[in-house]
Parts: sequence; structure tokens; C-alpha cells
Amino acid sequence: MTTRIYVPLDSSAEAMGAKKTAAAIVAEAEKRGEKIELVRNGSRGLYWLEPMVEVETPEGRVAYGPVTTKDVPGLFDAGLTGKEKQGGKQHPLYLGLTEEIPYLKKQERLTFARVGIIDPFSVEDYIKHEGFEGLKKALTLEPAAIVKEVTDSGLRGRGGAAFPTGIKWNTVLGAQADQKYIVCNADEGDSGTFSDRMLMEGDPMCLIEGMTIAGLAVGATKGYIYCREEYPHSIRNLNIAIENCVKAGYLGKNILGSGKDFDLIVREGAGAYICGEETSLLESVEGNRGLVRFKPPLPALQGLFGKPTVINNVMSLGSVPIILARGGEFYKNYGMGRSRGTLPFQLTGNLKHGGLVEKAFGLTLRELLYDFGGGSATGRPIRAVQVGGPLGAYVPESLFDVPLDYEEYAKVGAMVGHGGIVVFDDTVDLAKMARYAMEFCAIESCGKCTPCRIGSTRGVETIDKIIAGKEVGKNIALLNSLCDTMLNGSLCALGGMAPYPVVSALQHFPEDFGIDKTAAA
Repeated sequence: MTTRIYVPLDSSAEAMGAKKTAAAIVAEAEKRGEKIELVRNGSRGLYWLEPMVEVETPEGRVAYGPVTTKDVPGLFDAGLTGKEKQGGKQHPLYLGLTEEIPYLKKQERLTFARVGIIDPFSVEDYIKHEGFEGLKKALTLEPAAIVKEVTDSGLRGRGGAAFPTGIKWNTVLGAQADQKYIVCNADEGDSGTFSDRMLMEGDPMCLIEGMTIAGLAVGATKGYIYCREEYPHSIRNLNIAIENCVKAGYLGKNILGSGKDFDLIVREGAGAYICGEETSLLESVEGNRGLVRFKPPLPALQGLFGKPTVINNVMSLGSVPIILARGGEFYKNYGMGRSRGTLPFQLTGNLKHGGLVEKAFGLTLRELLYDFGGGSATGRPIRAVQVGGPLGAYVPESLFDVPLDYEEYAKVGAMVGHGGIVVFDDTVDLAKMARYAMEFCAIESCGKCTPCRIGSTRGVETIDKIIAGKEVGKNIALLNSLCDTMLNGSLCALGGMAPYPVVSALQHFPEDFGIDKTAAA
């Protein structure tokens, strides 16, 4: 009997030694004469347990982790392949049935339903797990009906602006042009984010299917995935998956005999943060320097190469297949208010259990930090959490119970963004963190507009004076005025949102800037 064993090929798992663990398992099986089939799957997102090894059993998959090369012989001795009566249950790394691990069991995985389960390169495996059901349904619908399904689902952009996806698609559908494009923003540059990478590495066909459906919806026959060069595993996996989908007839010319075409190209970016802004991204795809464009015209009308273009990020497009497969109403039943569906939250920083948690909108930061994250890794109180990347606000403990919802977070001067969560304990200096945020903007600015280019540089200088204790009151007033100018005068969200972390730090942690907290209140 052949035992199927899964070891992640996810780049974070690889960084923890997954490749060596996989090789050690193969070598040990050969040495003992045991038949195994090794599958390199995506990571389940429980990163403190990587490399996590799963074994297929009659009861379901069981997990062990973290498994290093030195653990492999002992696992075989304990019955990893099921030859022993107890299997590997007596081994200290035994975690039980994977699906019963609380961290996973409490999630609502829609976009990530297949990640960690399937072979990322196998079309057959993808199809066995509801893959291409959405595409098959889309091929039976008129373009307007596809757009309506996405609109009815309530799907919004899984980034800073959270713009309704259906409205964007409908604009491109109504535009008249000889060529239209679908562009995926996979330039995941926010600190504390990795969900795009996880999907591209663990279930690339989900993104391919979502983009193909988008093409059918608006009449686009060509798509680009713009992925940063720091993601070589993602780029490799996408290209392999694209090739396999073309061979199987799910991509390229005459998709499934429908007469519809859609070609997909992976374009590698050079790692500029500003190219996460949609118009700067388009410039880069065209081979130009990544500079922000003035709007109007909107990319939906004059985008890539001057043609109507849908631009969505990985999580938005990755949500489309299940929306088409199960219907917009199914997806809309998750979430709260105008924030529908689920979002993969990424837990990083000072936490015991860092990883990916896909949940419906409406849970709280406190639930993420303690029910999933297990509290701080240092055991000290959690003082601040930056939500939504390097341009996100620093959220204090007093706001940990605000529902994670786009509108609710906007009310408290914060944003959910891409779902990145970076945690700090009570040793953090928020004045220094505010300086870092402003310096980040100064370094990453494309330089096109004065508020961002000059404002961020002056902002760093002003914060340095405050930290040094020079005319603190006067310089804080200057910093607030500077932030207001950047917020209202910048050409794009980089300069427009750089004040968020600075203003939130000043508001919630004034004592770190030398301001008496009582007086500030």
C-alpha cells in the first residue's frame, strides 16, 4: 500500500526547511522499503508549525509539526506511514486530524478552500475540489449576467479603497474598444501581508480561473498578472499552472470549445512599493517608470495601453470562482454591513501563532489576537496593532473590539486594507514607529506630487525634532498641519494615507511624543 504524504512548497515553509524535510522523508522511505507518494502542497497558514507534514489516512489527513530532518527517522519509527497499529499518534509532533486543529476549524475558508489541500499544479486535483465550476457556469451566461452575479455578491476590492468590484467591471463592460484587458495587482508590498503569495503558490489556478471569468464578463481577451520579483516561487508556480491550464483547455484559445479566448501573461515587477498603486502599476507593465497617472481618465476607460482595463488584486479575483460557482447570494451571506464575504487576515509581529486566518467580516481584532494568535510571543501586554499595512493606523487596546469592517474602521480613523496585522507589545515606542512610517513614504514616493515627495521628507525631520524634545508643542502642530496637507493634496494613496499611522500614534499614544496624556485628552 502506498501512503500519500504532503509537505508544503510554500516559500515560508521552504524558509523553515520544508524542502530538506521532504527530501529526508523520501530518503527514509526508500531506506526502509516503504512506498510513499510525496505531494508538495501549499501551506495551511499555521506558520509556527512549519514545516507541517500531513499524512493521508482512512480517517482523514493527520498532521505533524514542526518537522525537521532530525525528526524524520523517529516519525517513521512511530508509524508515520500507518504500518504501526497506533500510526504516529504517540509521537510528540502529532497534531491529530488537520481539519480538527482549532486554528483551522474556526475559520471560514472560501478563497483559501483548496490551499494546503491540493497539488497546486494538478488540473485534475483542482477540478476534484470544485475547480473551474465557476468558469463553466460563466461560459453559459451573458457578460452582463456574470457582472450582476459579482455585483450581487457585494465583493469589494481587497485593498485600501475597497471599491465595489461589480461597479468597476460594469464600467469596463460598457466601454467600447477593440481590445480590453484584465490586470491583476499581485504587487503585495505591505508589511505583514502574505495572502496573495500564499494563494499564488498554493492554488494558482484559483487566480487564473478568476481572471478568466473577469475576461468573459467584460469582453477582455488578454490578462496580465503583475507580480513583484521578490516572489520567485509565486512567479514560477503561476507560469507552470498557466501552461497546464492551456494544455487542459481551460485557458488560451477556444476555452472548453466555447469559442472564447483568454490569454494570460505573468509580468515581473522590480519591487517598487508605488507600483501597488493601480496607475503606476500600468505604467510599469507597459515598460515605463512606475509613476502615478492623473485621474481622470479612469483605468476602466483608458487603462493598459490606453484601453479599458479591469484592475483587481489577487484576493478580489481569487474570490470570483466561488461566487460564480455557488452564486452571489451565497457569498453575500458572509460578513456585515457593506463588507460582504470573507477576508484572509494575516497575523504577524509579536504573536505566538502567526499565520493566515480567513474569516467573515465582523470579527474583532481581539478575537484574532487571542483566539487565533494566542497573545504576544513575549508574554507581555499587546499595546498597539498596525492594521492594513505600512500606511495603516496604529490601533490601541481600547479599539480592539471594533468589528473588522471597512466602514466601522473608517469611523475610528483606521482601515482594514489588505488584512495585514502587525502586533507590538508594551515595549514599543510609537514615536519611532510614526517616524518609520513617514520615512517609508519618503523612500517609496514616486516623486510626482509635492505633498508626498516633500511632505514626507519634512515629516521625518519634524518627528526627529519632537523625539529630541525640541519645541514639542510647536512641532506637533506643524506635523498635524503637514499630515493634513498630505492627506488632502497627494495625487495617490501613498502620500494620502501616510499620515494614518502618524496621526493615530499621536492621538492614541501622545506620551511617546513627550505629551502629557491627561492634557492631551
